[in-house]
Amino acid sequence: MTIRVVLADDHRMVLEGLRALLGTEPDLDIVGQAADGLGAVRLARELAPDVVVMDVSMPGLNGIEAVRRIRAEVPGVRVLCLSVHDDSRMVMAVLDAGASGYVLKEGSFHELAQAIRKVVDNRVHLSEALVGMVVDEVRLRGSGKPATRTAHLTPREREMVQLLSEGHSTQQIAERLHVSVKTVATHREHILHKLQIQGIAELTRYALREGLSSLETPRRPEALARPRAPRAASA
Repeated sequence: MTIRVVLADDHRMVLEGLRALLGTEPDLDIVGQAADGLGAVRLARELAPDVVVMDVSMPGLNGIEAVRRIRAEVPGVRVLCLSVHDDSRMVMAVLDAGASGYVLKEGSFHELAQAIRKVVDNRVHLSEALVGMVVDEVRLRGSGKPATRTAHLTPREREMVQLLSEGHSTQQIAERLHVSVKTVATHREHILHKLQIQGIAELTRYALREGLSSLETPRRPEALARPRAPRAASA
């Protein structure tokens, strides 16, 4: 059986490295790659791969939200998250969103390849270093610990929180989401009120704490593949 894989990471070197390594496995076929969460969702919808291997921290639409959209729109596609972050809150957020596994980037290529095969077989994979903390988190939930405030936000509100925390202006957000500036402003005030947060600075801290943003500088995905213009020769 050949496993069809889509890769998503906002770092071009990581994408190329993953493609080169996974491409050596005879049962893995890399059918597409994306530079951000929106691209990952689009390719999952268009290509219907067996697995999407996706970074968690990506600008514009983070991995957690991308997982939610993929699982909602193409439920047959498994999502395996790849990240440098070993924070229990982020790991649980990814699993709650519907991911089938979480692999730390410090792990080996062999682990990643095996994880892809496991999630296709409808099993869950966690890097060994994460197992203990996930078990502890599940136990805390069972003891009645209050749920995170992120759970009370709608998908559009979570997307809005990320964009606001990454420094996008109201106009930029309106253009990106195809809504009016007034609608963005209304959403922003509603979010601040719902979370009982005062201002964008506190909202940014909240987004970082809840794994909704990595505070990476927003950039156009297509710029990753755009060659630099040659420098003019000095006189």
